[in-house]
Amino acid sequence: MQTYQHERHVKTMVRLNVTRVGFLMGVSLLLAAIIYFFAANWSGMGRADKILSAAGILVLFYGAAYFFSKMKMMLGHHSFLSASLLVGGCISFGAAVALLHQIYHSQADTFELFLVWSVPALLFALITRNQVFYILAYVLVHLTLWQLFYPTSLYVRYTDGQLLLIGGLFAFINLVLLALTEIKWLKSYPLKAMSFIVFHGSLLILSNAFEHAAYNVWTNVACVASIAIGFYYFAKVRLDRSMLTLHALAASAYAVAKFVRLMSEHASTTFFSFGLLFVALLLTGNVLFFRYLNRLNQGGGNAGGEAVDEEPDIQKSAVIGKAVSTIVTVIGILIGSISLVGLVMAASGDIEPQYTLFVFSLLFIIPVVLIKKANNVIRYTLLTIGFAAGMVSIAWMDQAGLSLLFLIVTIAGWFRLQGRAQHLFTYLLLNINAAILLFQLLGDAQHAATYTVFLLTILNAVILVCRFLLRNRTSRRHLWEGGLFFTLLFLFWLTFMEDIYPHSNLIFNIFNFIMVTGLVFVFVRRSLAFESVISLVFWFVYIAFKYYDLLWTLLHKSVTLALLGLIIITVTYVFAYRTRASVPEETNKFGGILRKSPVLIAMVIVLQLGYIGHHAAASELLLSNGTAIKLQIEPLDPRSMLQGDYITLNYTISTPPQAVAAELEARPGLSRIKVVLRPDNSGVYVFDRIYEEREQLADHEVLIKGRVSGWQNIYYGIESYFIPEGTGAAAEQTARFAYVRVNSRGDALLERVSRE
Repeated sequence: MQTYQHERHVKTMVRLNVTRVGFLMGVSLLLAAIIYFFAANWSGMGRADKILSAAGILVLFYGAAYFFSKMKMMLGHHSFLSASLLVGGCISFGAAVALLHQIYHSQADTFELFLVWSVPALLFALITRNQVFYILAYVLVHLTLWQLFYPTSLYVRYTDGQLLLIGGLFAFINLVLLALTEIKWLKSYPLKAMSFIVFHGSLLILSNAFEHAAYNVWTNVACVASIAIGFYYFAKVRLDRSMLTLHALAASAYAVAKFVRLMSEHASTTFFSFGLLFVALLLTGNVLFFRYLNRLNQGGGNAGGEAVDEEPDIQKSAVIGKAVSTIVTVIGILIGSISLVGLVMAASGDIEPQYTLFVFSLLFIIPVVLIKKANNVIRYTLLTIGFAAGMVSIAWMDQAGLSLLFLIVTIAGWFRLQGRAQHLFTYLLLNINAAILLFQLLGDAQHAATYTVFLLTILNAVILVCRFLLRNRTSRRHLWEGGLFFTLLFLFWLTFMEDIYPHSNLIFNIFNFIMVTGLVFVFVRRSLAFESVISLVFWFVYIAFKYYDLLWTLLHKSVTLALLGLIIITVTYVFAYRTRASVPEETNKFGGILRKSPVLIAMVIVLQLGYIGHHAAASELLLSNGTAIKLQIEPLDPRSMLQGDYITLNYTISTPPQAVAAELEARPGLSRIKVVLRPDNSGVYVFDRIYEEREQLADHEVLIKGRVSGWQNIYYGIESYFIPEGTGAAAEQTARFAYVRVNSRGDALLERVSRE
């Protein structure tokens, strides 16, 4: 009876996973289609049509989310689809805001875009307490801050004191989030991990960012103190093995950063010798720390404070511990390899260093391959340092025979390793070695790079098929994982390579999409976690990167992706209905999302629609009533991820006279000013002076708001002119003047560009 119930539960979970992955992929394709469509900036639609379309799509997503939340049949699946559409609605609002900025030619990727977008994401996160909204809000808030301080189209010069404040702000925000997740006010482990990484990353960057000695001292003290306090708190006050492990990673990162900085300043034979000693100390500290952590796991208790739940924390810390241990070891190996190469280069004298390095690499590898009872950490470290040094030497020597010899030695070393990460890393080195060998064999042949990637794809696919020739199941598993990852990697890489025969790139793209989509469902249906995650990552990466691919226009890709999304959602829905796929109660985490404060959720949706209407109305009012002025420009041709192609306009009024420029340079970066413009004899408005408060303007003068960059330029927020896809080159060649509308307060809106 228990066996039957277990099998039934397994089948239920498989159907559940297949259904959820199908819905997730379908909704993702619809969102990608919306972003692609808006970014295409299709000239067949007017401003009003685009705004109504954006609002309509928003209403459609939220309406569908509400509709499916009310369905009584297949309750769990409808709840998941409803939650996915709610998240999709929030993302489509961001696309709608980007569209508004595109329609009225506001600055590309400006902080206001991400600020407005982050508000509903943050409100949804607080209302629903859903992990996806937590992550989305976190990312958008940080993008807002980044674009505020470092605008895409403007280089801002900051003093050391300002940089300290900016970095300190990022660190403080993430410290607050870390504290909120620690006291369980925000229950989100991904948010806790991200805030930890950004907090310590900010401090680490600050500790190496300044020439000012006092700043360097205090930032280094703050970095070391935060690590020490974290160790004490999570070891003595509230035992948390996962956080202790992350602090060990932070300490290792700090030590490595200091080593790299010293190496850049004091590279010598003596220093590289100390580099090898540093690696030994780093790896020894790594081993000792995890021995200490194992004693904590065996001893239990909380070392003086309230511990978190024991079993989940031990399992989680074990997973994180393996990852961190591997990262620290790999970092040590890289430093050891650099030190070894540097030492050989410095000590070679008249001998060609590449051959000396090749011999050293074999001396590292061959004894470890032959000695069976070497310590695993020592074996892995010596082998990998030898592999890395060998890769440098064979690429340097450019001799196919020696490359083949080293490939054989590396394969032998792969069989001497233990552990998934070690095998995967060495498998990476094997592929690099094979790539070097193929380049050496192909030489100057036509399409050598494409053929190399193609042959590596075939080689890894053959390895997948032939893995059963290995008797050891563990080695077979490691070979399967490495072969799968690199087969998908090189297959994805092929979609960017030039044609080796007519339409080969198109065939590679179609084959990649069909193959990866099929693998996702096969692996999910077979409950293969590693394989499912890898294939899903490559699926999403393909969808994201094809935005920049010129295989089709964005408009055509938008229609294709929308159709695929609808087909996948429909097929998944039919599958769930026919299999009567039910959702176990313990896995139905999405059942109450729209039932949590529905009035508040409705208010957030109305707020989003209200913003779209207000922004459109205010912009139309400015276009109708603003003063029309003509400005001289020099265009460039970049691209925005959310908003598509645009030309960057460099105005003549952005570079004021030298006397004024000297005054502007003394002002802090991004400080706001107002500029008075006057028309010249040809009717083009030119810079006249900096506006003084309460001064009276002449009839022919206009006021325009701007910001200074910290250099000698002024930034007006009308530097982006969005154009239909593929027309950037023509617009760049013909555009010489910009027509702008300015109101009495100095707000400006770019209307059009023209040759005359």
